[in-house]
Amino acid sequence: MENIIVLTLIALAAINLVGIIIIFRRVNKGDSSKDAGIGMMNQNIQGMQDRLDKVSLGLNERLDNAARVIGEVNKELGTMQEIGRSMNALQDFLKSPKLRGNIGEQVLKDMLDQYFPQKLYQMQYKFTEGQVVDAVLKTDNGIIPIDAKFPMENYQRMAAEEGTEARERYSREFIKDVKRHVDAISKKYILPDEGTVDFAIMYVPAESVYYEIIRNDSELNAYSISRKVLYVSPNSFYYFLHILMMGMQEKKMAEAAKEMIASIRGIQKDAVRFGETLGVLNRHITNAKSALDRTSSDYDKLSGKIERIDHFEDQNQLEQ
Repeated sequence: MENIIVLTLIALAAINLVGIIIIFRRVNKGDSSKDAGIGMMNQNIQGMQDRLDKVSLGLNERLDNAARVIGEVNKELGTMQEIGRSMNALQDFLKSPKLRGNIGEQVLKDMLDQYFPQKLYQMQYKFTEGQVVDAVLKTDNGIIPIDAKFPMENYQRMAAEEGTEARERYSREFIKDVKRHVDAISKKYILPDEGTVDFAIMYVPAESVYYEIIRNDSELNAYSISRKVLYVSPNSFYYFLHILMMGMQEKKMAEAAKEMIASIRGIQKDAVRFGETLGVLNRHITNAKSALDRTSSDYDKLSGKIERIDHFEDQNQLEQ
């Protein structure tokens, strides 16, 4: 861009120089046109100066913009370098299997905290033979073992390779790593004699690693099914917990409905007993009313007889 501007300035200067030469030649031809030639020369010089000023101003503005853009780019490059150093530090940090395991366990605990009260799960659950699983979920059908695994090394090597042969080699090693984890979980934590269900969960904290596992569906999935181990990532584990929670809630609702039905049946029995008592009372009241009616009728008859006797006595007194 700067080269184009410089060439433009040179061209303008050359054009104006040619114009000046032509004017000088005309001036030399006669004194009568001398003043007009000098005036034209001055105009051309002034026009050239104006154009040079405009070009210089534009050039300065472009240089200022370029300097500002370069400064911003340098700033962004510095930020990217900081991010790169942070990513390298994180990668170095994650090289330790123990540290990766701690991160996976913490993420696992946070997810369980979101869905279940603490009484329904336990972290670092210890079996009678001493093996410790990262977490268990307590259900009516038994405890569900959950162990976090992070098969990272060969996955990273495989992802970094561009050659097909090297990628396939690291892919085979990655598959072996996953199978070793599946075998360990199946043997150590699926213990129905100690109250576990007949399957376990292998929690993979990294989504990219999880997708690489399930991508080998013809081998790793069949292998995990044969060992009764279920792969989950943070996203799929979220849905698993959601479904499990809904099942528990439905069971609670079913239990509440059973209690309600039992209460209604109890009320029905009480209503039957009350109806029987009310019937007995009603019969007693009916009998009492009948006795009262008979007594009232007898009283009316007796009262009529008494009135007739009184009337007879009154007539005898009048005749005397």
